[in-house]
Amino acid sequence: MNSLKEARSDSTIVLIVDDMLDNLAVLHDALDESGFTVLVANHGEAALTVAAAAQPDVILLDAIMPGMDGFEVCRKLKADINTRHIPIIFMTGLTESEHVVAAFQAGGTDYITKPIRVVEVLARIEAHLLTSRLMSQARGALDAFGQAAIAITPSNGKIVWQTPLAREWMLRYFSQHYVDYPSQTPPQLMAWIGSIAISNSHQGDIPSLTIVQSRGRLNFIPADTNNDEQWVILLREESDAAQIEALMTIFKLTMRESEVLYWATKGKTSRDIGDILGTSPRTVNKHLEHIYIKLGVETRTAAAALATSKIRTIK
Repeated sequence: MNSLKEARSDSTIVLIVDDMLDNLAVLHDALDESGFTVLVANHGEAALTVAAAAQPDVILLDAIMPGMDGFEVCRKLKADINTRHIPIIFMTGLTESEHVVAAFQAGGTDYITKPIRVVEVLARIEAHLLTSRLMSQARGALDAFGQAAIAITPSNGKIVWQTPLAREWMLRYFSQHYVDYPSQTPPQLMAWIGSIAISNSHQGDIPSLTIVQSRGRLNFIPADTNNDEQWVILLREESDAAQIEALMTIFKLTMRESEVLYWATKGKTSRDIGDILGTSPRTVNKHLEHIYIKLGVETRTAAAALATSKIRTIK
């Protein structure tokens, strides 16, 4: 296991899965000469084990093998959140449309036909590695800035990766209804993905998705849906608590001042706010006086309007 991880740092890892030893030898030598670290597996179970341990950058997968065939191997890899991000290129001598469709339905990224042409294999690998690296860089940037984002495979709706904040929100909004998440995509999200595909095909406006619960609202906003391999979706949560915290940060308010300002933006009177916060209208008015000074305004209406505009820009 340790040797596999050490190999990953030296060069790009390619896993070849094929039950024909001659095919393995030819591809292994060609990829090794091209500077790749090459791992091999000659049956499906071995492929799953090696992929989980080595986390290869790309997998060349034979479609037809005895026992567990390539389609089943691909489905299992894509069902595992630890391996579903790996591009899988099918190798097959079957050019009938149903087999090509089966490869993509299983989660394959691409396919090449036998007899294998090494030049074509290298070109396909480089193309998919570039896309994978760009997505990895995007994910790293989103992680670094604490953004909530997910990437999905548009062909089957599978979630390929998610930032920590996105994972937290997804589990919070879906786990009580969807026990198998994240191995399966929530049905509301699947239906929305289909609507995006329709919008893309007709060059129409891409709709957003909002999941509403008593605790708040989770919005899904398409960020990049032009890539056929992965779409990036941004997540934003709206809730009373989140907006109160945002007002604290923006205007340097205390928690109680932020709560008063938030409910003022909702049109609540001082008595209403006092009832909500368990305090007197007089105390609420004192807080409002401090708020006016910090916001540089003179009236409740002006304070509410300014706060509303700021909240709208961060949604």
